[in-house]
Amino acid sequence: MPILRLRGPRIALAATAALLTATLGFFAWQSFYPVQASNGWSVEVLHTDVAKAASLLPQADGSLLVSRELDDGHGSILKITAQGERVVLIDNLSKPDGMVAAQGGWVFSQEGGQAPVSLSRDGQVTHLFEGDSVQGLWNDGDYLYAIEDRRGNGRLMRYQWASGQLDVLRSGLTETEGLARCADGRLLYTEKGTGKVRALSDDGQDPVVVEGLRHPTFLMCDQRGLWISEDNTHRARLLRVDADGTQHTVLTFLKAPQSIVADGKGGYLLAEGGRNRVLQLTPPAEHSTAQR
Repeated sequence: MPILRLRGPRIALAATAALLTATLGFFAWQSFYPVQASNGWSVEVLHTDVAKAASLLPQADGSLLVSRELDDGHGSILKITAQGERVVLIDNLSKPDGMVAAQGGWVFSQEGGQAPVSLSRDGQVTHLFEGDSVQGLWNDGDYLYAIEDRRGNGRLMRYQWASGQLDVLRSGLTETEGLARCADGRLLYTEKGTGKVRALSDDGQDPVVVEGLRHPTFLMCDQRGLWISEDNTHRARLLRVDADGTQHTVLTFLKAPQSIVADGKGGYLLAEGGRNRVLQLTPPAEHSTAQR
């Protein structure tokens, strides 16, 4: 009789163990399943061991700047030369995130709370203005735009290079992360929590141009359309949106992808922060030519 009384708990324990194993297996599958490219596109790993890779900025000499988005002063901006050598250019940062070329150098932001938006030029770092959890940056030549990733009190700001004047264009924003200007003149920004991309408008209404996304973060516009990366831990996507609004999924099974930039060779580079690496993406025409 005592043996019979133990069968119930044993069955329950076995079922719990089986469920735990299946759950762990599912998450492991999501973490290690290889990135999938859509038809005609190809993807390969360009750089590994780049902790929390976030923003990418290719340089004229063939090197690549990468912001490593670590918090509490552990973040840095890394230079990877064309020969693969690595040099830390700036350290002791808190979640360095956005980077953009400007004024003969480059500007970077820090998302780890109160921190300056700064210009690095000729080995010198100049603080431009203070922000709170600034992520996205965009430089138009006359103006530098910056957006804060906060909950309910984020701002979209515009800094004038000539005068140093800082204007707040929007306030009360929530989880706004990416910024990009497209060929039609629109300045777009992402709302991560709502899954939307909005366009800055003169009337202050900021219409939605893309929605139904999963945590959109970085943006980029080029001749192929609007590129959007989704900052999901599992099964994230890299999307391309045509001028007519048609969405194309270019990459799937990414883990926390961040910025996408043109590589200067007809393809693209994508920071995959969740796997600490930089990917190289080759479009169909380039891929077909390479196979001939």
